[in-house]
Amino acid sequence: MQSTDMTPLPMAFRRIGWSNLFAQFSEQIALAAAPLAAVLLLAAGPAETGWLQTAQTLPFLLLSIPAGLMVDRASRRRLMVGTEALRAVSLLAIPLLLAAGSLNLTWLALLGALGAIGTVCYSVAAPAFVPSVVPRERLADANRWLELARSAAYAGGPALGGALVGWIGVSTAYGLAAGLSILAVLMLSGLPKDEAPSGPRRDLLHDLKEGARFVAGHDLLRPILMTAVFFNVSWFIFQAIYVAYAVQNLGLSATQVGFTLGIYGAGMIVGAVLAPAIAKQVTFGTLILLGPFAGLCAAGVMFATLWMPSVYLVAASFFLFGVGPIIWTISTMTLRQAVTPNAMLGRVSALIMTATFGARPIGAAIGASVAAHLGIAACLGLAATGFLVQLLVIGFSRVPKLRDISEAV
Repeated sequence: MQSTDMTPLPMAFRRIGWSNLFAQFSEQIALAAAPLAAVLLLAAGPAETGWLQTAQTLPFLLLSIPAGLMVDRASRRRLMVGTEALRAVSLLAIPLLLAAGSLNLTWLALLGALGAIGTVCYSVAAPAFVPSVVPRERLADANRWLELARSAAYAGGPALGGALVGWIGVSTAYGLAAGLSILAVLMLSGLPKDEAPSGPRRDLLHDLKEGARFVAGHDLLRPILMTAVFFNVSWFIFQAIYVAYAVQNLGLSATQVGFTLGIYGAGMIVGAVLAPAIAKQVTFGTLILLGPFAGLCAAGVMFATLWMPSVYLVAASFFLFGVGPIIWTISTMTLRQAVTPNAMLGRVSALIMTATFGARPIGAAIGASVAAHLGIAACLGLAATGFLVQLLVIGFSRVPKLRDISEAV
């Protein structure tokens, strides 16, 4: 990873950065509020919160590829603005339903899935938009700033969402999330207009196969993809049952649940801030390996809470879950942008998102099913096993042998 340049990044990127901050805060507040509302207001248990997580992450599995095809064929700016506005509408609907006495688990799941469409399209479009406004030599810096914004949201959003639910109520949390989403729309609206690519329209299936062949045939992208799949399945097996586990087994309050989730974001901030310094001390391949290793350590610490229930162990686990994988995200996104032609970035990002983020509802469904039939301990053990597998996949690939990004290009 290259050393950071102190010159300001372009104004267009700064608009993307601010919109990213607002959108990520909106998403994290809502994601923290949803299971708390389910448990505290609708008497949901571990299985119900697991299925809620499944519904809220299902758009990543179903819509990432269509979004990627749209990104390579249409205006990326208009796609981001439109779907972020859709998220704002879905967030506003929840307090309205609550006020009318009509909120139930079905509505909570459906509106959560609708809001996730904004996350899917933003996550696919932003990495494809950034290389068009940021010079290649500044991509690592740009990605670091985007991840710092995401880390701040992961740190403050869940804590704020949990505090608002515990102190004031669900409606306030969702109202704030909707307001932040509207601010993101306003920032995105000020981006320079981009037009759909010119030239003859190609077959959608051909474009999809072309992107899939590129990822499957690349000896660096392929193991990164497989590692991310195992990580996300394992992470959401755990996420599916965490809130119910924390409230019902560990005895944590809504505020404490939000605090522990916020520690995850604090770890992300630390990882993003330290990434340039760490990159100077280790090879690029080692930098990528740190995330999967930290994930396995975090899973082991969380598994230990079955015998030693402690909010401090939970916090330590979430911190490790944040600090390592954020370095992974920054470094692997930079790698993907460096080795992928710009005209194919949308499709490649979408395929990777489908396989990785799409693994989330699968993991949540597994977590819900295992919790219902075998219990929470089995969920935590299964998640820890998955984190071991993801470390082995990347560890035995060519990726750890990379000395710097130029070897990948």
